[in-house]
Amino acid sequence: MTVVWAAVMTSPFECSCPDACETDHNQRMDMGNQHPNISRLQEIQKEVKSIEPQVVGFSGLSDDKNYKKLERMLMRQLFEIDSVDTEGKGDIQQARKRAAQETERLLKELEQNANHPHRLEIQNIFREAQALVREKIVPFYSGGNCVAEEFEEGIQDIILRLTHVKTGGKVSLRKARYHTLTKICAVQEIIEDCVKRQPSLPLSEDTHPSVAKINCVMCEVNKARGTLIALLMGVANNETCKHLSCVLSGMIADLDALDVCGRTEIRNYRREVVEDINKLLKYLDLEEEADTTHAFDLGQNHSILKIEKVLKRMREIKNELLQAHNPPELYLSSKTELQALIGQLDEVSPEKNPCIREARRRAVIAVQTLITHIDLKEALEKRKAFVCEEHPSHRAVWAVLGHLSEILGEVLLFDGNRTDKNYIRLEELLTKQLLALDAVDPQGEEQCKAARKQAVKLAQNILSFLDLKSDEWEY
Repeated sequence: MTVVWAAVMTSPFECSCPDACETDHNQRMDMGNQHPNISRLQEIQKEVKSIEPQVVGFSGLSDDKNYKKLERMLMRQLFEIDSVDTEGKGDIQQARKRAAQETERLLKELEQNANHPHRLEIQNIFREAQALVREKIVPFYSGGNCVAEEFEEGIQDIILRLTHVKTGGKVSLRKARYHTLTKICAVQEIIEDCVKRQPSLPLSEDTHPSVAKINCVMCEVNKARGTLIALLMGVANNETCKHLSCVLSGMIADLDALDVCGRTEIRNYRREVVEDINKLLKYLDLEEEADTTHAFDLGQNHSILKIEKVLKRMREIKNELLQAHNPPELYLSSKTELQALIGQLDEVSPEKNPCIREARRRAVIAVQTLITHIDLKEALEKRKAFVCEEHPSHRAVWAVLGHLSEILGEVLLFDGNRTDKNYIRLEELLTKQLLALDAVDPQGEEQCKAARKQAVKLAQNILSFLDLKSDEWEY
């Protein structure tokens, strides 16, 4: 009882941990004794730190408004730092130096982001897309829906080239590539939707007086498509997203106000036109979404995670095969599982994202190449047990296939880039086998011709796979 009563009677102002209180007291005293100029420099550093995420994520160019804004903000902080008087004191001089170095680092990073070679590459490809739109978009402005094949092919080629731009994992480059791809893919979708899915009508204007109004709105919608594409591509000089949004919303209001007199066919016609307008309105939100979305970061994308899971299992199967004491025992089970992995990849949704589509394509090639390796090994094993007379040229082709099997095993294990000595060696070995096949004379034997043709195709596929593994592409 005495102990308990003593604990209760302890003064509320008496600290139960004297050491901790003393440390906290000393820290407060240190802060109170800190020179005002050092405190000011620390405040400036906090402000600079708050700007850093914007600099790291900046994906524009040096002539963008946001670039100028960030540059002004950092320069203002630099001037503030320079204005702090060190009074000849070493600690203040060191604090000012650190603050200035941090601000200058961010200024340099901002400049590098805007002028990075791959950022400029993205912009150059986008300018090609702009030129294509200017040249081929005329039919939309006249209310038509005919698009030249070269326009669709040109857009597809531009998307493919953008997909292959290397970002090196830099947030700014990934954002720039994603935003550019989003706009161009939207243009592609608008074109495809317009060409493939036009309203099943128009109805004859004799059907009902309201049909004439719907027909008129539909023509305006076709013209709005051209305006929208021009806006997305930055080639609309006298139009804004806000104005186009008002125009399209006005069309919907006009259509809603029409009296269709309970006619089902007219109501369906109106509904189709309204659906078209709503689709166009959805694309107008792309620019705003581009500034806020984190969709450019595909590392946590559901489809990419599925692809990575398949690749991880494929690598495990590959290592088991290449390290096995008796590989033939694993051939059947490995091929069965690899075929199932291809089935899983087929089920992965690209989500209208060309980078996910490319990642899936590469994964399918990697799995198929391992299956080809197993097939080739099996064929060579069966050949050992098959003894008979054969044409000399046929024997020569099989000898090359044996070499290709060994080379393919090395290519499957290769994990480098095109500057590696091993890449150059493997490339030379494959070229040598292609030359050996070229030297084979089938002497009119059709079977030998077919075998040589297949071997050439295999060698070329291995060479292509080696290039694919070494091009340092990432999503």
